[in-house]
Amino acid sequence: MYSFSPKLKSTSIILLVVGLVLFGIGFFLNKGISAEKIEHMMEAVNASGHTAPTHSSEMVGPQDHAAHLEHATLQVHNQPLAAIHFVAVFFFGVSCCVLFFYSIQHAAHAGWPIIITRVMEAIASYIPYGGAILIILMLLNITHQGHLFHWMDPELTDPNSAHFDVILFEKRIFLNIPFYAVRTFIYVLGASFFAWKLKAQSKKVDETKSKVDYQMLYRWAVGYIAFFGFASAAWAWDWLMSIDPHWYSTMYIWYSMVSCLSSGIAVIILLSVYLKKNGFLPQFNDNHLHDLGVFLFATSMLWTYTWFAQFMLYWYANIPEEVNYFFGRFQHYSPTFLPMLIVNFLLPLLVLVSSSIKRNYKVVTIMAIVVICGHILDYFNMVMPGTVGPYWKTPEVFILILGAILFVVGLFMFTVLSALSKLKLIPTGNPYLHESEIYEYPF
Repeated sequence: MYSFSPKLKSTSIILLVVGLVLFGIGFFLNKGISAEKIEHMMEAVNASGHTAPTHSSEMVGPQDHAAHLEHATLQVHNQPLAAIHFVAVFFFGVSCCVLFFYSIQHAAHAGWPIIITRVMEAIASYIPYGGAILIILMLLNITHQGHLFHWMDPELTDPNSAHFDVILFEKRIFLNIPFYAVRTFIYVLGASFFAWKLKAQSKKVDETKSKVDYQMLYRWAVGYIAFFGFASAAWAWDWLMSIDPHWYSTMYIWYSMVSCLSSGIAVIILLSVYLKKNGFLPQFNDNHLHDLGVFLFATSMLWTYTWFAQFMLYWYANIPEEVNYFFGRFQHYSPTFLPMLIVNFLLPLLVLVSSSIKRNYKVVTIMAIVVICGHILDYFNMVMPGTVGPYWKTPEVFILILGAILFVVGLFMFTVLSALSKLKLIPTGNPYLHESEIYEYPF
């Protein structure tokens, strides 16, 4: 039985509190930015030669100085909500992807990962808490307390408005506030239900050791795979891609999901190694680490494939309403956009390609941390350009992002480790437990 140490509990609470304080400081700094300062920021961007539209919201409506200033003001004041949004979506996605990975193993009757079953269940316990943050953000957006989603402005679908946008008018059947709110509740409540049900059924299998109960666990796992397949695609559209509603990509749902899946495997590695090194999970061995390392390597390469396929097709076609998604990132996010390939592709390729290195606890753990940081940067690049635009190189943004990350990481740690302390680490009722205990990678 795992015991949540007071030191680690204090660390998670400190991270949470410090994150809240920093985010609060950043929020008040952001609200204190005057209209004159925003105009100077806009003029500085224009003076550098970056005057071409980089977001669909800049392409419709009046194009005079007042309209540009209004747009810049919205972008600057989007900073707090954008900072917490990308972190919240990322960690919610990570937890859901871990539950997806868990369900795949049960659906495949895989024997090797049974030792880490409780680790995955504990990580999935964050889903309702991460979902609550996203529901709060959704409520702020639909009540127009935030402006992350340009399409929520009612003037854009009013044919009599000067801001009328014919593309958003055609998309209003899907992109409308009531349907968006309903979908958000479906994603959060559905994922939370499956996290609870799978954990409860797994516990029941331990108690009864019944093959019938294990069969029910298998069926619920298949049910979550089906739910996740649809929901992860739809929340990528809603929470990420609809930030720039003129642009769309058929690769995007895979790209955003694989980013979280790779990070989810990295979190499993970190927690499993922590339990192993502290004597709570001695059954976890080099062979289990090796297989997790294989999945970390494979998902990193899959992420690279989806990134490159999406980028190459859009950039090569050079269609204005499509390529502007990348154009804005090249113009204003050059320090983060392409360099993230080094962290998310090149380092995993060079380090994890060796089979023997995947048995090295220290190296694999370091790479897991690198991958998580790299994909947080990836989600930063998904959200910030379309919401904050060129106005991100300011002290307030760095304070807000640091605060948001520390807050969510602290909440994630506290939730996951608290859940783990209430679980029996070894699923003794699972019929494949012995196979996991004696598992040995054959090569």
